[in-house]
Amino acid sequence: MPLYKTLDPNSQTHVKIWKITETYEDLLQPLSLKPESLERVSGMKSELHQRGFLSVRHLLRAFGYTDLDLYYDEMGKPHLKDGMHISITHSFTFAAVAISDVEVGIDIEKQRDKIAVIAHKFIDYEFDYLNKYADDYIRNLTVIWCVKESLYKLFATPGMLFREHFFVIPFTLEDEETISWIDYKGQKCRFNASFLEFEGFTCAFTLPS
Repeated sequence: MPLYKTLDPNSQTHVKIWKITETYEDLLQPLSLKPESLERVSGMKSELHQRGFLSVRHLLRAFGYTDLDLYYDEMGKPHLKDGMHISITHSFTFAAVAISDVEVGIDIEKQRDKIAVIAHKFIDYEFDYLNKYADDYIRNLTVIWCVKESLYKLFATPGMLFREHFFVIPFTLEDEETISWIDYKGQKCRFNASFLEFEGFTCAFTLPS
């Protein structure tokens, strides 16, 4: 059972990360999935996505939940039937779930050079403090993307744009935390963002300040 890492940022918020090493069959065998989940995973064309989907269900088990406890609203945002807040992510060979008594968002991304090509699509203000010639430029971009993606998952509101509405204040990779803001339709909200790196991946999660 490759539970890779457990984080407890506060007494009511818990993050679990899974390293996906099992085959699709090995992941599926011990799980009890509701019919719509089984139909969804069976219809996925990529086995990598299938394994990510199933590893999330294993993480639910690690939290004491089952697939039956999870449902999605019309925006595709996940919820738990007991009222706790949940956020879900998977990328290539890692998956993560964050559960809290307050709104929470989480994202994992593989660190890849091609993020620099699309940086202008999700960054504006942050270019003021980034150095695109620095050795850690790709890693910093990936942190910013993960923070903004986790904020988007937390709000799940149509019309929100990473570049125009989400802001990440200056940070260093050694900090492993920063502050982020949402400024949308007159609403300004402040969030604590934490991040970590492992095996060429970045994970970030956000919570209300």
